[in-house]
Amino acid sequence: MYDQLRHDYLGCAGHPTIRTPHMDTLAARGVRFSNAYVQSPVCGASRMSTYTGRYVHSHGAAYNGFPLRVGEMTLGDHLRSAGLGCWLIGKTHMKADAAGMARLGLTPDSVIGARQAECGFDVWERDDGLWASGPHGPYDDKRSPYNEYLKHQGYAGDNPWADFANAGANGDDLASGWFMQNAARPANIREQDSETPWLTRRAMAFLDQAQGPWCAHVSFIKPHWPYIVPAPYHDMYTPQDVVPALRDAREKDNPHPVYGAFMDSRVGQSFSRDEVRDVVIPAYMGLITQCDDQLGVLLAHLKATGQDKDTVIVLTSDHGDYLGDHWMGEKDLFHDPSVRVPLIICDPSPAADATRGTTCDALVESIDLAATFIDVAGAQVPRHIVEGRSLRPFLNGETVTQWREHVISEYDYSKSPMRAALGVSIRNARLFMVADKRWKLIHAEGGFRPMLFDRKEDPQEFVDLGASDAHRDVIAQMYAHLANWARRPSQRVTISDAQIEAGTGTGDEVGILLGAFSPEDVAPDVAAVYQGKIPD
Repeated sequence: MYDQLRHDYLGCAGHPTIRTPHMDTLAARGVRFSNAYVQSPVCGASRMSTYTGRYVHSHGAAYNGFPLRVGEMTLGDHLRSAGLGCWLIGKTHMKADAAGMARLGLTPDSVIGARQAECGFDVWERDDGLWASGPHGPYDDKRSPYNEYLKHQGYAGDNPWADFANAGANGDDLASGWFMQNAARPANIREQDSETPWLTRRAMAFLDQAQGPWCAHVSFIKPHWPYIVPAPYHDMYTPQDVVPALRDAREKDNPHPVYGAFMDSRVGQSFSRDEVRDVVIPAYMGLITQCDDQLGVLLAHLKATGQDKDTVIVLTSDHGDYLGDHWMGEKDLFHDPSVRVPLIICDPSPAADATRGTTCDALVESIDLAATFIDVAGAQVPRHIVEGRSLRPFLNGETVTQWREHVISEYDYSKSPMRAALGVSIRNARLFMVADKRWKLIHAEGGFRPMLFDRKEDPQEFVDLGASDAHRDVIAQMYAHLANWARRPSQRVTISDAQIEAGTGTGDEVGILLGAFSPEDVAPDVAAVYQGKIPD
């Protein structure tokens, strides 16, 4: 998983100038899913959906720093039951439900407690990768193995992540990557000590000692901001490699209030300027090519150790990056640059030979990965818990019937300054997207009108039809899809349909004889239980 990697910034996805030969090779050896959508366009909530196989509405961890409630079943729980270890190498952006753990007497130093605190994973190396600090203290108060590594390598200061890995130099002065004007400078760090090569080496160290069947979540922080990259990647791309922004003046003409508030934010205003895009996007592309080169190192290691023959490789992201499209920066809303992600699955088994090098345009959700991994492990997907569906039939070239017709994504902006700007209550600062292959509808709580895009006639999603009387029927149909999704039995996770079926009966079989007037109303063997002499 590459953090904040756009779906269209791969060579195999059609980007005209970026160089991603190893990602492209992986796509040539597997299946590229071209319509993959995350369940929330923000790190934490998206990842919690990937790890649980459940929609945000189900698991409740709707934003960064919102704890995943104790007891929520995760990928690790499902895979260990199937005989696989489940390991974390890199980022999760998960916050533990400390209050819930304390209530149940779970301590982080116990095996169960540690797994609850680490999103169900056993940890080889966890580093969430954002070691920022401000006047009110640090963004993240956990331990940073990466910062410890940098200090051991001789980088000075309390936070070499900020001072070297994510900063350049202007003479003797710090040129922080937080200030985007510095994005064209090389990060002031040896390339081999930067974040992506470091995590690649940690992943290879895991592979060298791994025993038995395993699943490894290798979770890179890049190409996530700060947008700065070490040489030689810092000047690998120029403004001439930057594709024009996907934006239209009509988008600023009486925009939906929520969309307008995000466009007016500092990051939206910055990325609306071409001079910002021209300095940031070449650095973003350099970060991606560095990620691709390190993928090549990892793939070569798998091959050299013979593990490529029995390792399924999945490449994806937790969300995209607007990069100035739609007058926006960052992620957060539901245009495709933000909510649609790359997804490549390479299965080395002979069953997948027929689909190698193909592209699948089925509507796929990130929650499908948990179901896929459980299926690959040879276990039955618990459909009363995991809301995604296995993608193995697509990998094996099977005819897939009754696949989903629409995808869902959610966003909670209650911690955002935009909530205050809009005067929206915390409980109403929520957005829902429902999209099929033609239409995309965004519902906003708080009394706002919807947004609607016709992706057939307007594939770039420039024209908002949410206020169009001519599209009332379409809007009603999309709301019907959303309502049907909202009525799913997502909280009945402690008993499966099969268990309910097995326990379904009249009650006679366990002696509950409702409606029986006389013994003749029930079977003789049932009646016999309550007949005979009174016991002495």
